[in-house]
Amino acid sequence: MNRLTTLPSHNRRSFLKKLGLGSGAVVSMGFMPDLLQARQAPAIHLSTLTRPTLPAGISSGDIRANSAMIWSKTDRPSRMHLRWSTTESMKDSRIVNGPATLKNKDFTAKMYVSDLPADQEIFYEVSFQSLEDLSVRSAPMKGRFRSAPSEKRDVRFLWSGDTCGQGYGINPDWGGLRIYESMRKLTPDFFLHSGDTIYADGPIESEKQLADGSIWKNITTEATSKVAESLEEFRGNYAYNLMDHNLRQFHQEVPIIYQWDDHETSNNWYPGETLEEDQYKVKQASLLAARARQAFLEYTPIRSNGIDPERIYRKIPYGPLLDVFVVDLRSYRGPNTANVQTQKSDTTEIFGKQQIHWLIEGLKSSSATWKVIASDMPIGLLVKDYHQTFEGIANGKGGLLGRELEVADILSAIKKYRVNNVVWLTADVHYTAAHHYDPNRADFQDFLPFYEFVSGPLNSGTFGPGELDQTFGPEVLYYKAPPSGQFNLPPSAGMQFFGDVFIDAQSEQMTVTLRDLEGDALYSVDIAPE
Repeated sequence: MNRLTTLPSHNRRSFLKKLGLGSGAVVSMGFMPDLLQARQAPAIHLSTLTRPTLPAGISSGDIRANSAMIWSKTDRPSRMHLRWSTTESMKDSRIVNGPATLKNKDFTAKMYVSDLPADQEIFYEVSFQSLEDLSVRSAPMKGRFRSAPSEKRDVRFLWSGDTCGQGYGINPDWGGLRIYESMRKLTPDFFLHSGDTIYADGPIESEKQLADGSIWKNITTEATSKVAESLEEFRGNYAYNLMDHNLRQFHQEVPIIYQWDDHETSNNWYPGETLEEDQYKVKQASLLAARARQAFLEYTPIRSNGIDPERIYRKIPYGPLLDVFVVDLRSYRGPNTANVQTQKSDTTEIFGKQQIHWLIEGLKSSSATWKVIASDMPIGLLVKDYHQTFEGIANGKGGLLGRELEVADILSAIKKYRVNNVVWLTADVHYTAAHHYDPNRADFQDFLPFYEFVSGPLNSGTFGPGELDQTFGPEVLYYKAPPSGQFNLPPSAGMQFFGDVFIDAQSEQMTVTLRDLEGDALYSVDIAPE
């Protein structure tokens, strides 16, 4: 164990200066006034002389009108503390004592903060108090967010997905995860991360040769040097992303709503799958997913469900104009198949019965003008796995088959109960597009017309465009993807995308804009509420 055992008198001033103390100060936990005159000092643990740090920054999430989740991570056994105020000067601030965090949580901590004023800029500071020495506390780290409104006001939020995929990690020479800075500058109320928050199945090497002969250079860590299998390796992938200064700054200013997809665990996984890839020693996808889920919940400011703490699907009410229904198409699905079953069964599930019931009941009871279904996968695009079976909902065969049967139940219920103004937002396919679904063009026609918008990636390879299935009558209004014959373009090619949603308080009109790496608008559409 590291100890400081002596304190020669000639080092007195420099030692206290390093501690940030005056020459007459007395340090608690063993420092006595006569220590500085002694030739031999009592043993003092080094941990009492250094402050806890916040190496991954801070973040907020799942914001509501009167509550929020606050997250951070430290470097030792500590207790999280929060101070918040409605003024930047922190006048009349309130202090909330948070949870302790130990190594079994990778020193992550998050806390539920209630009794916030609605529609108010909230300024907060997070600090950690060492549990090894209660007199030692970290420097506070500052953040801010705006609580959700209780009355009508303009609402603006962004969405996208796919961070650090295909071996494209944090490249300092290129400016790191630059798209997060472009999004921060737009000052959204919140950001919806539509999944693939990490690429646990995609090792990040120090260099990656590009098609033009140039080199993409990455920061590397041990945890991202191989596919993640242990809990520590999954955690390490989240910690890796948070090494980027753009992402940490974004987190300090923009609340996040997180969902997950496949790459948080392994590519195209489903419960019960046995992995065939040689790089995996752990072959059971469900075991990997359990570890992946724990790391996801530890490293994100996601609001826990009191009945099912591992549940990811949830509703985020955001005032009179907006409800966000965050779904989970990964945890309850059946196996990937040819996806042409004519009857519902365990093999056609992708939402699962319980989640479908929750979603339909939530949509029926919603009084918000707009109901956004945040889906981690698109509805009409063909998405296949390595075996050329179907990873997604669509199958390209026409008619109502396979996983489309569950989607048809949801769409029919929306029509039956006259749930107006439903918009689907998604990512997953690594390009950006706007789709409109209409029963007049569809094989299955028992539904109301709706929009689906696709965006991403954030810092990954760019692919596409995908092929559309006509079961629900989609029409491509816009897309941007690599030119024909090109795929897996690096972030430096500029084809990284995010979506921007603005709801006007007066007209209640929704405007959806698709934006590129620099935040420039590519396509925009105004949607009037019904």
